[in-house]
Amino acid sequence: MLLARGWDAVELDTAADYLYTPGISVVHAAQAALAAAPITAMHDPTEGGVATGLLELAMAAKLGLVVDLDAIPVPTLAQRLCAEFGLDPLGVIASGALLATCAAEHADAILAAWRTLGRPGAIVGRFTDDPATRRATRGDKAVDFPYFAADEITRL
Repeated sequence: MLLARGWDAVELDTAADYLYTPGISVVHAAQAALAAAPITAMHDPTEGGVATGLLELAMAAKLGLVVDLDAIPVPTLAQRLCAEFGLDPLGVIASGALLATCAAEHADAILAAWRTLGRPGAIVGRFTDDPATRRATRGDKAVDFPYFAADEITRL
């Protein structure tokens, strides 16, 4: 189907290889984070994507959430595939991603540990004391926090 739409076979092979490179296991990333600094929570946002995972972390901690949606790393190939099918990458299955929370002063150590594994990482937001807070930004504009009743992949 994608070949008929003009996609390159090499790109599709690369996408299929995401199962192995970088892989869907978060064990090594979690161990590296724990060794680098004190962690307050971790979550593998497989079903429901990164946006749902962030919301689940906030809800479990009874905290609010402020997120810079542009700071969330989404591989270019994943962005293109989602666009091809009209899916929001922040609500699509995110196997292999790991969300970790920590005090602000420990974030750089965790990011450095992930870089040594060849894994991307970013500071994407912060928690607030008000559990009702669900704010997001894109650039310098406030936007609705993305909410997905079901994983976006189910729309296929």
